[in-house]
Amino acid sequence: MAEPQLTPEVFDRAIVAIALTAGPEHILVYRNDAFLALFGPRPTGRPMRELFTEPGVNRFLESLDLVLTDGTARQVTTPRTVETSHEDPEGHRHFVYSCSPVSSRFGPGVLVSAIDTTAEVHSAHQAEQLSTERLHALQRYEALMSAVSQLVWLTRADGSMVELVPGWEELTGHPWRDTMDEEWFELIHPQDRDALARRWLEAAEGEPSMFEHSFRVRTAGGEYRHIAARAVPIVRDGRLVEWIGATSDIEDRWRNRLRERLLARAVAVTEATRAEDAFAAVAELVVPDLTDACTVFLLSGREHSSQPDEIRGIRIASLARPGLPPLPALRQQTFVLGPAARRVVADRNPVVLTFTPDRVPPGLVPAESSRWLARAGATSLTLLPIVIDGATVALAAAAGCDGTPPPGRATIELLQEVLQRAQAPLRQTLELQRTRHAALVLQRALLTAPPAVPGAELAARYQPGNRAAEVGGDWYDAFVLPDGSLALTIGDVAGHDLTAATTMGQLRSMLRSIAYNRTHLHTPAYALAELDAAADGLGVAAFATAIHLHLARTGGGGWQAAWSNAGHPPPLLVPADGPARFLTTDEADLPLCVAPAEARHTHESVIGAGDTLLLYTDGLVEVPGENLAAGLARLADAADEGHGLPLGELCDQLLAEVPDARDDIALIAFRAGPPPSPAVPGPPHPG
Repeated sequence: MAEPQLTPEVFDRAIVAIALTAGPEHILVYRNDAFLALFGPRPTGRPMRELFTEPGVNRFLESLDLVLTDGTARQVTTPRTVETSHEDPEGHRHFVYSCSPVSSRFGPGVLVSAIDTTAEVHSAHQAEQLSTERLHALQRYEALMSAVSQLVWLTRADGSMVELVPGWEELTGHPWRDTMDEEWFELIHPQDRDALARRWLEAAEGEPSMFEHSFRVRTAGGEYRHIAARAVPIVRDGRLVEWIGATSDIEDRWRNRLRERLLARAVAVTEATRAEDAFAAVAELVVPDLTDACTVFLLSGREHSSQPDEIRGIRIASLARPGLPPLPALRQQTFVLGPAARRVVADRNPVVLTFTPDRVPPGLVPAESSRWLARAGATSLTLLPIVIDGATVALAAAAGCDGTPPPGRATIELLQEVLQRAQAPLRQTLELQRTRHAALVLQRALLTAPPAVPGAELAARYQPGNRAAEVGGDWYDAFVLPDGSLALTIGDVAGHDLTAATTMGQLRSMLRSIAYNRTHLHTPAYALAELDAAADGLGVAAFATAIHLHLARTGGGGWQAAWSNAGHPPPLLVPADGPARFLTTDEADLPLCVAPAEARHTHESVIGAGDTLLLYTDGLVEVPGENLAAGLARLADAADEGHGLPLGELCDQLLAEVPDARDDIALIAFRAGPPPSPAVPGPPHPG
C-alpha cells in the first residue's frame, strides 16, 4: 500500500509557521503566510542552506539532515532568535521549532513548524530585568544607609520592631529590642521621653501620617547624642500594616547649628545697660539649650574681704527653664566661696560636681540657692569662670536638674565658648558701670542733705536713671539765707555724662553764692538772671532749666513763697485740706544759657501750715511715648493719695509711681509745720 502523501496547502491559514523541504538538499518547496511573517521573504525552489545564513543556523540545518536520514522527528524548545526587516519595531524575533519526516508530491522531505515566542521571551526578560533592578536598588539603598550612618527599622501594626540595617547596639551599647518598652525608653533622655511618645501617638492616630522627631539617646559612652527618626506608614487595602523608618545621628549637625545660634545671640549682651542685665543675658544664652538653670555670681574681690583668702560672690542674675520651681528673688545677697569655687576662680578651669538632690555640697552657692537646687532635683553643678582681661570677675553655675545627666565634654566646651564670646560686651558693661558709679559718687557728693529748719520739714531724693553709664545734670539744693529765710532750688542741665554733672556742680555753686550774698533787693528772678549772666561770661554755657525759690515765715505756721522759673516743670502745691495744684504763671521765662539779656519774673504764693510744696525734675513726669500732661496728672494724683504720709515716705511713693524711670530724677519737698517755740534758737549760720 502506497504511503500517504502530505498536502502542504492545508497549512495556508495556520497560525503556526509551516515550511516543507524536499530531498537531501532540503529544497524549500512550501511556506505559509505565518512562516513569511516570522522569517520574512524566503523564496521557494532554493536550498535551506542558502535561505538561512544567520549565525547559529548550523544546528537547524543539522536537524534537517538527521530527520531525513533516520526518519525521527526532533524539536527545539529553547527559544531561537532571527533578525527581521527594518520595518519590524522589535528588529528580531524569538521562536521554537520542530522537524518531522514527511512524504509529499515533492518526494521525501521534512516538515518544519515554528512557534513565535517573541512576546513570551520579552515578558520573561522584562520580569527578570525588573527583578534584577529591584535587587540592585535594594543593595544600593542598603549601602547608602550604611554609608550615612543610618539604621533602618520596621515597626509592624502590633508594635513589634525589626532592625533592617543594624546600628542600634553600636550606638547605645545595648542590643536591639523588638518593642518600645520601659527598658528601651531608659536609653532616651528623661526630658525627651514624653515628647517622643506623644509625637508617635499623634502620627499613628486617625489616618496615619509621617512620623518625624529628634531626641537624645544615651550612647555606649554614657553621654547623650541627638538623633533624628523618620518613619512612613505602609497602608494596604485601607489598613495600616507597618511603618518603615530610618534613624540617623545628627549630634554634630545639631551642635554646629546650636553653636552658631548661641554665638550670634551673644551680641545681645551688648544691648544691656546694667551689669545685672548683661549677666542675665548671658544666662539666657545657655538656658535651656545647654543647661537647666544658670546663676551668675559677681565676685566682690579680696579687697572687700576681711580675710586675705576670702572671696565673696553676689548673685546678680539667675534663670531656669520652664517646669522647674520658681527661682528665689535677687536680693544682692553675698556669700563666701567654698574650696571648689575658689579653685575655679584661681585656675580658670570649669569644675563639674555631682551629688544627690538632698546633699548639695556647702559653699557652692548661697544657702537660699542650695535649697532651690534641692527642690529642683539638681544632681550636678558646673562652675565656670567668666574671665575679663585676665581676671575672673564672675562665676557661672550651670545646674542639671530633674534627672538631667551631668554635661559632657562637648557641652562644657560650648559653654566656655559662649562665655568667652560674651567677654567683650561684658567688659564694656562693667566699664560703663564703673564710670557711672564714679559719676554718681561725684554727683551725690554735690547733693548735700537739706538743713534742719525749725517749723518746717524737708526731704530730698535723687534717683539715677537706668541708662548704662549715663548720669544727668539733675540737682536740688536747700540752704538757709542770712536773714533766716530758706532757699530751695531744683535744676536740670541738658545731657547725660560727666560734662553735664560737672556743669551742674558749677551752676549749683554759682547760684548758691549769688543767692547767699544777696541784698534785700535780690529776688529769685534777680538771682537766676545773675546766674545766667555769670554762666555766659565765664563760658559755663549749657542749656539748663531751674526753679529758684525763697521761703519766709509769715506767722501762724505759714510761709510766703517767692520763686522764678527758668523753663522748668512747675512746682506742685499739695494743700493740707485740698487737691494738689501746679503753681503755673502767665509769664514763661526762658531756660538758662539761652538769652541772658531777657528779663525774668518773680512769682509769689502762700504756703499754709500743713501744706506741702514739691520741686522736681522732668524725669518724674516724662515717660517715653506718653504726653507730658498725663505725667503731670499722674504726679498730682499720687501726691493727693499720699498727702498724709510722712514727707520722706511721700517722696519714695512718688518715685515708685513712675512707670518707666529712664531719666534721672531729683526731688525736694517742703512741708510747713507749726511755728517754732521761742526757746528754740534760730538756724545756725551756714558758714
